[in-house]
Amino acid sequence: MDLANEIKMIRQQAFLTQESFAEELSVSFSTVNRWESGKTQPSMRAMKKINEFCHSHKISFEELQTIWLDQTREVEL
Repeated sequence: MDLANEIKMIRQQAFLTQESFAEELSVSFSTVNRWESGKTQPSMRAMKKINEFCHSHKISFEELQTIWLDQTREVEL
């Protein structure tokens, strides 16, 4: 699975709209929209917020973390 779909799946598991998910993470709706469309990826700060969100909603964060770390490493190379 790719990063965009994994973020969308996390949001949908919590039964939230993009707007509600954005409010939970203290980011804009357009930020969530760009993540889910694959135009951008979350920053480390955003990933920490998503991790906290997943933990509090008992949603697995591991797959998203793995994908994000792999993509971050590719950029650094």
